[in-house]
Amino acid sequence: MEITEIRLGDLDTKKFIAEKVEKISSSVGQGLAINALSGGVDSAVVTILGHRALGDRLKTCFVENGLMREGEPEFIVSLFQGMGVHVDLIDAKDTFLNALKGRVDPEEKREAITQSFYRDIFGDLVRTSGAKHLLQGTNYTDIEETVAGIKRQHNILEQLGIDPEALYGYRVIEPLIQLRKSSIRQLAEALGLPEVIFNRPPFPGPALAARIIGEVTQARIDAVRRATKIVEDELSDSGAFQYLAILHEDRVVGMKEGKREFGLQIEVRCWESKDARIGSPTRLSYDVLDRLADRMTTEVPGVVSVTYNITKKPPSTIEAV
Repeated sequence: MEITEIRLGDLDTKKFIAEKVEKISSSVGQGLAINALSGGVDSAVVTILGHRALGDRLKTCFVENGLMREGEPEFIVSLFQGMGVHVDLIDAKDTFLNALKGRVDPEEKREAITQSFYRDIFGDLVRTSGAKHLLQGTNYTDIEETVAGIKRQHNILEQLGIDPEALYGYRVIEPLIQLRKSSIRQLAEALGLPEVIFNRPPFPGPALAARIIGEVTQARIDAVRRATKIVEDELSDSGAFQYLAILHEDRVVGMKEGKREFGLQIEVRCWESKDARIGSPTRLSYDVLDRLADRMTTEVPGVVSVTYNITKKPPSTIEAV
């Protein structure tokens, strides 16, 4: 399937919104659709487009996979219900943790998350609801990186020759597939979404699993979740495109209370970018870096080392896994 990018300078938000609302409505017809809301700007825009097109015939779900930011499910459900969009919170923590158990290879982890979402969670929701369509916020960069073999994004199916209708029993609708993140932010603002949504830093589809090098366990999720909260607290006013914490696999030697301790290593990344295609590390002040290190080593149990990534994309990527 050939996809033509709509660049930011060429985007007519009013026209795009009208066209996508009509497209969703005509694709679903008089039937029902499921909408996957994760809280990021992409899925938030699709949620609003879908509800404009379908109203109550769109069932919006937030899948609590146990891999989200601290307090994220409750925050997003409350925020969207305040905008008149009912959101069903689906508890799927055990499904994802079991699927990730024992997996250390990045692509195997991403595939486990893909199958958990599309086969186990949405497949079941489609069967029980009678819906025949799933709306999701795939963007142009997701496709570009996956097709190029840089990184398999969990939401890429048809572009890899995967037929979701044959495998899972439903069709996928991707209204934002021609847009990059900067254009989607502009669209979100035009749709009336609050700034807390349209200016949120990007968050990966595999969630915190994409920020754990090695096996994903509950203890390691807890550690990187706390580290993520600190990074977002400290860097939210930086103006950067994205900022994140990564938990490394091996333990490293540290010292606490005068004794040796084999502890955890957290890597902090902060990026300047417009659309995630290329990026440069933000030149953070040493005072900020010092504060990050102090908070990580005192507030996240077991952390004894904090590093800052200074490599551009490429050859690095924004996310580590």
